[in-house]
Amino acid sequence: MGSEYIPPARLAILEADTPVPGIKAKYGSYGGVFRHLFDQACATLNPPQPLSAQLELSYHDIVNDFDAYPDPESIDAILITGSKFSAYENDEWIVRLVQYTRRCLEGGRVRVIGVCFGHQIAGRAMGADVGKNNRGWEISVTEHELTDAGKKLFGKEKISIHEMHRDAVFSLPPGVTKLAHTDVCDVQGMYVPRRLLTVQGHPEFTGDMVREILEMRRYGGIISQDMFEDGMRRVYNKHDGVAVARAFLRFLRE
Repeated sequence: MGSEYIPPARLAILEADTPVPGIKAKYGSYGGVFRHLFDQACATLNPPQPLSAQLELSYHDIVNDFDAYPDPESIDAILITGSKFSAYENDEWIVRLVQYTRRCLEGGRVRVIGVCFGHQIAGRAMGADVGKNNRGWEISVTEHELTDAGKKLFGKEKISIHEMHRDAVFSLPPGVTKLAHTDVCDVQGMYVPRRLLTVQGHPEFTGDMVREILEMRRYGGIISQDMFEDGMRRVYNKHDGVAVARAFLRFLRE
């Protein structure tokens, strides 16, 4: 007997920002960035698989089009991307995103993946305290200490992924398992089986992407010269973004 056919998961990528020019020119949108990440993850499965065997992707610009949200009945999961905006603000599109995320979580069928801003949106939707971290920025490739649950989920003792944030989730919602922490940020990932998986970092980012973002934020006065130089020293360090994406794929098939 052959193994039972499992159809690809219908994953709606909720795009919470527009990429910086270099990333936009190469990938189009953050949906394209995540498609590239998942392509790599599928190629490293055992055995390797095409992306189409694992995922059916759709992209939704939920910042500029309030009607862009997919009908939850038409999808299996959502992935909320990162953003330069703050998840604790009350702009109409952010409030709508929190409400939609809460609807998905409470419905129990549509799974939620959150990355950076998306991690914070999921936290807010579940009642966690989200705000600006007085420990400051966390940037570039950063090593994470994993909890036992994190080690099991990611299949590693530690992970290193790109970071680009100053906002953070400060408290763990009831019934949620913490996956990782760093010295700067205590809640680096959240997990509820078959329901929620988030990371504060950016598994989708590459060294070239982060280099461009760091340069723009330095010259825009958002980060200091010292912070810029520190981030640039680590920007091309080895990172585990593809391993995190494989964990996303496993989560969608739990």
